[in-house]
Amino acid sequence: MFFVYVLECADTTLYIGSTNDLSKRLKEHNESKRGARYTKARRPVILKYSERYRTQSKALTREAEMKKWSRKKKLALVNNI
Repeated sequence: MFFVYVLECADTTLYIGSTNDLSKRLKEHNESKRGARYTKARRPVILKYSERYRTQSKALTREAEMKKWSRKKKLALVNNI
C-alpha cells in the first residue's frame, strides 16, 4: 500500500509527499535527518490528510497532481470543503 499525504508545518505551510509507510515517514519528518529538507526547517509537522493507493505509480501521479494545486484548493481538501 502507498500513501499520498499532506502535512501542515509549524509555519502553516503545506507539504505534500508520498510513502509506503506513513507512520515511519511522519516520524522521519519530525525527528530524523531523513526528513525532507523543506520540513526539517519547519518542524513540528502535523499530518492533515492522506489517501491510499495500491501502486506506487498511482500514488506518485496523485502527488504530482496535488502539488500543482493552489493553496486554497489544498486547504479545501484538508478541511473537507
